[in-house]
Amino acid sequence: MNLEHLKALVAVIDEGTFEAAADLLRITPSAVSQRIKALETSVGRVLVRRRLPCTATDAGALLLRMARQVQVLEAETSAALGVGSSSRAHLPVAVNADSLATWFIPVLHRAAGWEDSALDLHVEDQGYSSQLLRDGAVMGAVTSDPVPVSGCRVELLGSMRYIPVATPGLRRRFSTSGSVDWAAMPVLKFNLKDTLQQQLLAAKSVPQLPPTHTVPSSQGFLAAVKAGLGWGMVPQLQLTGELADGALVPLEEDAHQDVALYWQAWALDSDRLTRIGAAVRRAAGDQLRAGDGREATGPSRAGYRRRK
Repeated sequence: MNLEHLKALVAVIDEGTFEAAADLLRITPSAVSQRIKALETSVGRVLVRRRLPCTATDAGALLLRMARQVQVLEAETSAALGVGSSSRAHLPVAVNADSLATWFIPVLHRAAGWEDSALDLHVEDQGYSSQLLRDGAVMGAVTSDPVPVSGCRVELLGSMRYIPVATPGLRRRFSTSGSVDWAAMPVLKFNLKDTLQQQLLAAKSVPQLPPTHTVPSSQGFLAAVKAGLGWGMVPQLQLTGELADGALVPLEEDAHQDVALYWQAWALDSDRLTRIGAAVRRAAGDQLRAGDGREATGPSRAGYRRRK
């Protein structure tokens, strides 16, 4: 498996087309095509689906993961020897939107000082983050899946707590005798993968969803709740002052959903991977709730509102 052929595979999948991969590698599209064909011939499998964008087949995903690992080790070895390019190596990581908007921010501050790495964040649903690891698209992922992907290590980070909240006015409009009319009060969801509100409604024996608005942004979701568009499950970490000043109110006392989050990463002896793992672990330890990983059975948002 020629290293240049593996680099061509990574470039084609990352850039989406043979032409864009050629620009990145500073060779012709024909040369890229020849390298991919040579790699496919060497393993006897089709590795790339020729479409827009190009995607890896199952066999291609296996080689893609190995190719990324080889690139990481090559870059770190070259740096240790003081040879090769001084460009930053890509550090692809998957994280859910709620985490990115809250406790993950200190990781970004730390990454700002890494002159040898370029952070490449994938905001993805937890149900798919494990697949990103399998495909080799990312080196590490914040996920709610405690089962390690083959070739990866997993550790519990802690739990994110979600609280059902709404504006006082919305709650008053849809309450009778102090009880919330769950079947009538408008509700928000992040996207089609977000079922956290639906789970709460099912627990209330609501037969069908009330009027539902979709807001696919962590900040936008909170803004929509504060605007009175509907109620929603909001991370406690995101409620920095809304409950204290009365802008939002819990719909039920002590109602919450804890979602356990884990860090999964390649079992690879890499300085960069060790560094990002330590930064994630530290940020999570400072802000997430301690837990044993058994309390969270529900979904998480924007990517991590659904357990796999």
